[in-house]
Amino acid sequence: MAVIRGKATLQLGGDDGIKLTITKGDILVIPAGVAHKNLGNEKDVIVIGGYPGGRDYDMNYGKPAERPAADSNIKKLPVPSTDPLLGKANGVPKIWKSARQKAGKKK
Repeated sequence: MAVIRGKATLQLGGDDGIKLTITKGDILVIPAGVAHKNLGNEKDVIVIGGYPGGRDYDMNYGKPAERPAADSNIKKLPVPSTDPLLGKANGVPKIWKSARQKAGKKK
């Protein structure tokens, strides 16, 4: 997601998550499954975004009944092949692969 105008305060990670102010020029990569919401007026900011491989969003609202299917869908997602800012060798692909390896070792 790229901020192209204005600013906003986001909350990432659910009700107990961090609050982050974003402004024009900022780029965020929000992994699948990370709750996020704008805490202010949606007209105060304009953002553009996209999903790897032409995928579409999968909107969920944190309801318990959504969880099993959402978890399954997240696990099926491939590691993105490129980072929107840093390219193929760094950023999202590197971080995501590392996180998946660590999660696999915990099982």
